[in-house]
Amino acid sequence: MTEENKVQGNSTPETGVNPDNAPEAAVEETAVPVEPSAVEEANVTAEETSPEQVDYGSIDLKKGSTVRGKIVKVDNDQAFVDIGYKYDGVIPVRELSSLQLDNAAEAVQVGQEVELKVVSFNDEKEKLVLSKRAIDSELAWEDLQKKLDNKEIIEAKVADVVKGGLVVDVGLRGFIPASMVERHFVEDFSDYKGRVLRLHVKELDREKNKVILSQKDVLDAEYEQNKLAIMEKLVPGQTIEGTVQRLTPFGVFVDIGGVDGLVHISEMAWNHVEHPSEVVKEGDKVSVKVLKVDPANERISLSLKAAQPGPWDRVKSELEIGSIVTGTVKRLASFGAFVEVLPGVEGLVHISQISHRHIGTPHEVLKEGEDVQVKILDINPDEKRVSLSIKETEEAPAQAPRPERPRKQQQETISEEYRNEGLNLTLGERFGDKLSKFK
Repeated sequence: MTEENKVQGNSTPETGVNPDNAPEAAVEETAVPVEPSAVEEANVTAEETSPEQVDYGSIDLKKGSTVRGKIVKVDNDQAFVDIGYKYDGVIPVRELSSLQLDNAAEAVQVGQEVELKVVSFNDEKEKLVLSKRAIDSELAWEDLQKKLDNKEIIEAKVADVVKGGLVVDVGLRGFIPASMVERHFVEDFSDYKGRVLRLHVKELDREKNKVILSQKDVLDAEYEQNKLAIMEKLVPGQTIEGTVQRLTPFGVFVDIGGVDGLVHISEMAWNHVEHPSEVVKEGDKVSVKVLKVDPANERISLSLKAAQPGPWDRVKSELEIGSIVTGTVKRLASFGAFVEVLPGVEGLVHISQISHRHIGTPHEVLKEGEDVQVKILDINPDEKRVSLSIKETEEAPAQAPRPERPRKQQQETISEEYRNEGLNLTLGERFGDKLSKFK
């Protein structure tokens, strides 16, 4: 065997390549040495592009640590967030807000950047639970304390209406008691949900997780600031527009531009009013006349009836002498009865004009509250007097003839009359004829 055949029939010890199975060119290529600089360059490139080589050690994922991330997906009951780790973290809906949410989308949106606290971390199961609520709460406590110290006003939307008041989101669950919502009493808060209220921090108790807020304090402060300025502009006798704020047994309070004035029940209407609800209700727009302004005691007296035409202004146009109208007995006196013939207009029925028969007191035939027919006898608007008659609306009863009694009864009656009459005779008149015998 030649030397050439030896080489072709055996593997070369340097390369381990079988020349029978590989072309000569391939043998020559495997024999080309690789430059060390090229190997180093390839290793550097591999380290930069391999995800296994990313340094996650810079992300602190122990329980309680703080991380930042971006919301990448929102489901009904949770949100997913990318914090730069090899897998996404999860924020359960209960960890999104201090308030109870129906959907995670109520708290966050895709693309939103958030600061979060690590609740739990299990790298083997690739489970990372995060909390937005925990971070928001910590920041909120600090912020609310500053607001309380500085008596600052904050704005918050009503998230829910609950028994006893309203719930708002201020980074924490804030509560507004019903008595601290408005300056006046509110019976139904159902339409407050979704409203944005201006509030003062009333009380903070971190241990009990209690945040009490008040809108009434804000309104009271503004009310006091505006009150004196408004009162300086009011002039007794002027008529202004207002809104009925609340009703009481003794009258109503009317808002006349940021300050309340009192309309006493006696100034509600020209006619008698038992309760203000007979005339107005809360929220009514009314015209009132300013009666008195007392800045020292911060009181404003108003009148509803004075801002309306007086009842006696209607007398000339609505009442006519000789006409018969229906009225209501308002008061009874020993000398007659007062009957209301128009709202706020009372006329007098003298006792002699009540009945065709003689009566000792009006109470014998009339009672208060009774409706009666009366005839207008006289009208004097200047003196605010109207004379009325009841009996002239009725026909006078015919004089009944004296019934004829039986003769025997007549004789008995006559005898009785004589006997009664005889009691008044003198002794001389009764026994004069007998005494003459003794003369």
